[in-house]
This record gives sequence, C-alpha cells and structure tokens, in this order.
Amino acid sequence: MDLDALRFGDFSKLGTAAGDWETMAKKLWELESDARDNLGGKAAKASWEGVNATVTREFIGKTAKEFGDAATQATSIANILKDTHGELVGYKKQLNDAIQQGLTRNLTVVETGNGGFTVTMNIHPDRAAKGHEVPEHSPADATALRDQVQKILEQATESDSTAAQALTMLVGQTEYGFSDAAYYNRDRAAQAMKDADRIAELLKKKGDDLTPEEFDQLNRDLAAYKDDRLFQEKLATTLGPRGVLDFWADLSDPSDGGDLQRARLKELGDFQQNLSLVLAGATQSDSPAMRTWENDMVKLGDQRIETRGAQPYGFQIMSNLMRTGDWDNRFLNDYGNKLVETEKKMKLPANYWNAGVPPMPKMNFIGEDFGRDPMTGFMTALSASPNAATDFFGADNPDNAKYVLGDRQVFDDTPLNSKDGNSAFNATGAALAAAATGMNPNDPTARQVDLTPEHRKVLDRSLEYLSARGDEFPSEMRDDMAKVLSRHSDVTHHSASSLSDNDSDPRQLDRAQLLEVTKQISRDQDAYGMLNEAMNREILNDIHNEHPSDPKETLQRGGATIGFLEEARYQALKTDKEDPAWEAKWLYHGFGGAANFIPVVGDAAQRGVDALAYQWQLDEQARIDKGIQEQNGKTFQFRENQLRALSEEWAKAHPGHGNNAYTLENEINLAALNGNNRAKGLAGDQ
Repeated sequence: MDLDALRFGDFSKLGTAAGDWETMAKKLWELESDARDNLGGKAAKASWEGVNATVTREFIGKTAKEFGDAATQATSIANILKDTHGELVGYKKQLNDAIQQGLTRNLTVVETGNGGFTVTMNIHPDRAAKGHEVPEHSPADATALRDQVQKILEQATESDSTAAQALTMLVGQTEYGFSDAAYYNRDRAAQAMKDADRIAELLKKKGDDLTPEEFDQLNRDLAAYKDDRLFQEKLATTLGPRGVLDFWADLSDPSDGGDLQRARLKELGDFQQNLSLVLAGATQSDSPAMRTWENDMVKLGDQRIETRGAQPYGFQIMSNLMRTGDWDNRFLNDYGNKLVETEKKMKLPANYWNAGVPPMPKMNFIGEDFGRDPMTGFMTALSASPNAATDFFGADNPDNAKYVLGDRQVFDDTPLNSKDGNSAFNATGAALAAAATGMNPNDPTARQVDLTPEHRKVLDRSLEYLSARGDEFPSEMRDDMAKVLSRHSDVTHHSASSLSDNDSDPRQLDRAQLLEVTKQISRDQDAYGMLNEAMNREILNDIHNEHPSDPKETLQRGGATIGFLEEARYQALKTDKEDPAWEAKWLYHGFGGAANFIPVVGDAAQRGVDALAYQWQLDEQARIDKGIQEQNGKTFQFRENQLRALSEEWAKAHPGHGNNAYTLENEINLAALNGNNRAKGLAGDQ
C-alpha cells in the first residue's frame, strides 16, 4: 500500500460496507431459520407422492440449505471486512503517529512516487526562522523512522491484499449460489492461505526427504485444516495435480533409501487420511482454478509417474488419496468414467496395475490392501458420495455398472493375507449400496432418503449383472445386496409374492434375477438375516397399511414371499452342502450397523416385529437341528412358527374377517407352498 493511500485514506466506506454486510447476514440468518424450521421442516414431515416425492421435496431441501449457505457467506464477508477495516484504521493511526513523532526530531516522510517514500530533514538548520532552534537527529533516527514506516506499510498491504484474496476465493468457491466456508476473522483466512503456500512449497521441495519432525508438524497442520475450504483450495492449486501425484509416489516408494517411511510407517495412514480430507474438500470448490485442477488430474490418470524404483499410473496414486473425505460428484464421475475407459483399453488391467520392474510395493497405508488396484480407492470415495454413486452406476454410456459388476477383472491386492476378501469387490459393493439407496453405507447414522427412479434403475442393473454371475457372485457383495434389497423392501416383497411376470407392473422386479441374487445373499448368515428381517417388517407393514380390494391379498402375499425366500435359501444350502462348516453358518446374530437400511414400519406393525423376529429365529434353530434335506418341495416347513405369527398378526389387523386361527394359518401355509413352487419354477427345478 502506498504511503499517501494509507496516510490520507478514507476508510469510512469500508466500515459502512462491513456494517451493511453484518445487517445482511443477520437478516439472512433469520431467513435461514425460517427456511429450515418452516419450509424444510414441513417438507420433511409431509407425505409426498409421485413427482413431488422426488423433485419438489429435493428442491425445497436444497433451497433451505442455500439460505444457510448465503447466511454463512455473508457472515464471513462481514467478518473479513470488519477486521480489515479495523486493521487499516489502526495502521493509518500508527503511520500518522510515527510521522508526527518524526517531526519532533526534524524528520519528515515524503512519497517519491511508484509506491516509494523517503525520510528526509524537515527543516534545514540554515533555513530555520531567526531565533528558532531546529531539533537534532542522528542518522540512526532517520533509519529507525524509515524502518518503522516501511513495516507499517507492509502490514497494511498484507491486511488489504490477503483480505482481497480471501474474499475472491470465498465468492469463487461456487459458480452459482453460495459457499458454506465460514471465517470469523481476516487473520484466520490469511493464515490459512499463508500456511497452504508454506506446506505446498515444502511438499514440492522435500518430498520424502522431510525429517520425521517436519512430517509430524505437517500431519498436524493437515489435520487442523481438514475442514478449511480456503486452505484446501490454496494447497491443491499451489501444489498442482502433478505435484500431488509426485509427492505421494515419492513418499510411497521405499527404494530411494530415505528414512522417513521407516521412521514414520505407523503414522503414514493418518497422514494419508488427512491429505485425502484436504484434497476432497478442495474439490468442493467450483472456482475456475479447481475445475482446471480436477480436469488435469483426470488427464493424468493413465500417465506413468516415475519414481526411482517404479512407474505407477496416476490412477493408482490418486485413488489412494481418495479413501476419505467428501469428493465432488462431478469430479468423481469424470474420474470414474476415465478409469473405466482406461481399463477397457488395457483388456487385462490387473497385468498393468501390477506392472513395473519391480511394481510399487505399496501405495496405501489405510487397511491391508497394497493400493495397486485403483478401483478400490475410487469405489471407496464413491460409497461416501451416494448421489455420485447413483450417477456412476446408472450411466448408459459408458455402462459402468455392467463393467464393474460383471466384466471387470480383479486381482489379489492383499497378498500377505490369503484368507481375506477382495478389496476391490468390498469397495464396489459399498459403492453399489450407496448408488441404489442414496445412503452412505459407511455411516451407521445415515438416514433413509426417498427412493427415486434413478435408484430403481441401479437396482435393476445390479440384479441383471450380478445374477448373471451365478455362483461366481462375489461373496464380498452379499451383505451389500442385502442392504439394497432391504431398502427396496416394497418392490422386493411385491416381486417375490407375484403370481406371474407382468411387464406392465412398475413395482415388479425380474423374479428370476431376484431369486438368484437372494440365493447368493443367503450364503452369508448376516446378509441372510438382514434380508429376512427386512422382509418380515415389510410383510407386517403390508398387512397393516396396504388396502387391496381383498384384504386376504396381504396374507397370501406374506406367505408367498416366505416360500420364495425359502427356495432361495434351500438353493444356497444345496450349493454349499460340501462345506463342513455350513451348520455353524446359519444361526443369525443380528444386522448391527446395517439397521438403517431396514424398512421403518408404523406403530401398529412395529408391535408385531419383535414377536415375529423371535418366531423366525426359532424356525432357524429348528432347521439347524434337523438338517437341510428337502422333502417333496416342503422347504417352507421350517417356517411354521413364522407363518403362524403372521397369520395371528393379520387377524389382529383385520377384526371381523370371518376366519378362525386354523383357516388363516392353513391359508398362509398354502400361499407359502405356492410361492415356494413358483420359485422352483424360476430356478428351473420343477
């Protein structure tokens, strides 16, 4: 800042602007409260149907959030302006006080143009008025005044420029709408950007030549800034996409003789998580700089990043930095589409991902897998962003679902543990669950969202491609598909109990595909238990809340679904009958963290849930005690307690129906037998 600009500057307009923004922020917070409690609250409680259930409710939810973001951004702008105004007014006073103090020593400060200034004698002794004695000063006094003024101007310049930079980045975070980045003073924003510059330069220059102490401080810095939007964007753009890849490749490669990896091996996982969180947050910015960063990172995916001992691909490195955090949806889909395209060109991607002389030993320090398979890290990121996952699995061109669920070649990326599951299948299953339900399967507190046609599309595709795998269905995905069918319990129960295929019925799934997938789910005790718990609840919900023209339909559909599930279960037992541990597998112990995927039922149906679950478990124990032998199609015989409990619950929900307990239990048993036989026909076993 120039001398005269600060010395004579009128900062009242800046103060007025800060006050106006404070007033604006206050009004916006009032609107945010009204939007959240009234608009958003009423929308959440309303019973929506049709287009309103998917379009209008989502629009209202986004609109309510926009008020909050607008209030947050206005508050941040007001805080930065207020701090900057106070600082500049303070620096102006310091400058004028310093100049005034200089005059007492016969020194004055004069601007020389182009931002420069000089300290000179105010009145030469020879020109002083007669009888007037000019104060004396030393050369040291002049130097001290010059340095003092220079420091004040530098501080004022930093205050002004960092405020401008922070405000520019703040409003540039979103192309449309408002940013949720919150700053309570200018100093915090300025320090965040300064630290981002410092850390980026450190990573560029030193890589894995960092000392253990520098690494520890860097890890603490990243953890402290993992939620700071300006820091995230500044670090990412300053380091650049290639800088990110070069650093992680260098850090992962142990062949250069560096001591850091050995000295801090146990801490690398925490560092990887913190860096992932920072980069993920950066992608939430819609600024031109971050758009360019994301596009360039995607382009680098199929490029080799050479280290001293290996040549990993950009996808391999970057995917390992995507295992934590909330990544931008557009970036995830661009990245995923390019990854699929690259793998299809490779034909046998496992051969390429393991290539190199030697291949990079390990690029992932979170969990057991080495990080050579880039699909694992990418799918992990996708599972935490359900909307992006829905887009990815629902895409038509390319058909990503067909590739990752059906065609893709996988390989063992955990060679030190031959008994664990495949990491890529585990991650893909989680991403599929997110895509088909709109819920983050990694979050046990995730709430159910309204199912959309896009979620249903993912469900249909998953049934098609996974059922085609038959007994090669990945065991790692059994629990994920149980979550999917549990969340889609309405159409699952409706389809399992249907009397025939009906292409004009929008609620009906492909029953043959559903049977095969249900069979594969039933090969895992927890997945099997989860699906049955969901179906029990859905049947009860049907009995209490559905209103068909003939109430007996809900009773018969309940029995038919039980028969369908039993045939799938029998097919699973028959497939695994050579497994000597099969008897110990089937006792169900609960569905734990997947409870949020189970359908929520009304109060009337809820009263019957616990009793029905108890009867179902009694039947399960009876099956274990008696063995798996099928007797003339009566697989459902092990469901007598469950079926009786359902008939009793139906009687409670329909008083005055004219049937006694015997005829109702007989009717639901016949429905179960018929459902069982129809399922046999779908399996081709009749």
